[in-house]
Amino acid sequence: MSDLLPLAEASDTSLFGSKAVGLGDAIRDGLPVPPGYALAGAVVEAAASDDAATLARIATAIAELPTPLAVRSSAVDEDGKDASFAGQHLTLLNVATVDDVPAALREIWWSANSDSAITYRQRVGLFTRPSVGVVVQSLLDPVAAGVMFTENPVTGADERVIEASWGLGEAVVAGLVIPDTFRIAGDGTVLERAPGLKRVAIRTLPDGGTFEEQVPKDRTEVLCLTDAHLAQLHALASRCETVYGKARDIEWALADDTIYLLQCRAVTTSTQEKSAIDPTLVVAENDPTELVPEVPLFAGLSNTEAAEIAALFKTRKFAAGDVVIREGSGGAAFYLIDAGEATVTIRGEQVGTLGRGDHFGEIALIDEGVRAATVTATSELVCHGLTFWEFRPLVEQNGAIGWKLLQSMAKMLRDAQAQAHAQPAHS
Repeated sequence: MSDLLPLAEASDTSLFGSKAVGLGDAIRDGLPVPPGYALAGAVVEAAASDDAATLARIATAIAELPTPLAVRSSAVDEDGKDASFAGQHLTLLNVATVDDVPAALREIWWSANSDSAITYRQRVGLFTRPSVGVVVQSLLDPVAAGVMFTENPVTGADERVIEASWGLGEAVVAGLVIPDTFRIAGDGTVLERAPGLKRVAIRTLPDGGTFEEQVPKDRTEVLCLTDAHLAQLHALASRCETVYGKARDIEWALADDTIYLLQCRAVTTSTQEKSAIDPTLVVAENDPTELVPEVPLFAGLSNTEAAEIAALFKTRKFAAGDVVIREGSGGAAFYLIDAGEATVTIRGEQVGTLGRGDHFGEIALIDEGVRAATVTATSELVCHGLTFWEFRPLVEQNGAIGWKLLQSMAKMLRDAQAQAHAQPAHS
């Protein structure tokens, strides 16, 4: 089976994840789903590593899709009843062109390896290497969009509960509006139509990304769905329950007077959408090979060994103000700074600043403990990142590298002990 397929052909959750396969099931059952492709975890990881052949395969496959695009995570262990990962993995809306997709894939790959996702994995007993499948779909320009629960999420009653707003569904998901609320009985009877207060609508920008459009005052409390639309949503809920099972959380959009299915998962409590990649972020231009020998942990390695480790790094970008790692959270990644600056704080107090060539988080490559400090970007920041999942197999397969790392760690420990002994005693 191919690892890059049209959504309609995606059927293996171990390759593509439940989101992609669920959408594939929906298409095969005749449900209205925007066109798209499913990318297996191995394809996404290769793309995040800037593998030229993989990027060319992806570009060729998705070239037929109308743009702009929505690029959504579909990790293999995502959207399950026991571990939904809601709020952990990214969805990137309004990716303007096919050329912008590689950066989107890299962002999504990193979201599954971020400290928050790793902390969640540790909490639910899934501290394993993520396999991050991705769905690339054409992005609709909807009149309205939102979420629908096929059972009342509060009472468990057999009724559809719908929240809706003008524009893209991010306004509802992110809590930017008080949405219109509708309740539909199991037999299709509309039980409630409650207008919300929808002062903004999320719309797409021509060059990618989204913005908050002010809704005219005379439309902020006007219901954005008609009874005909509610009938379509009720029918969609019924068909989704037939395909997926009971108690579903559905994301939908209304375009060209048709309700489209965007996602269907077991009921969860939160989601995360990111509007688009910031195109102004600086791009890494330096090979991590030249930075690796400057890291004390890797100081004893030969040029060849350092190059082996450098080949495992993937670029990750942060905007000013972003928290890169957080004190007390779980972590599985080590970072080398390629460009930009960051601050280091411990218990809320700043203890240092970091810039090009500096590094942090190397302990996460060795153990499964929590972060000892918080690192926050103070400017646009570009890092080379290396995860536990990639580093450990290299060390296990190469005893010479492992031994040199032990020697480096021993030296670091001796230096720390000597520094501690040199501190003057407190009276």
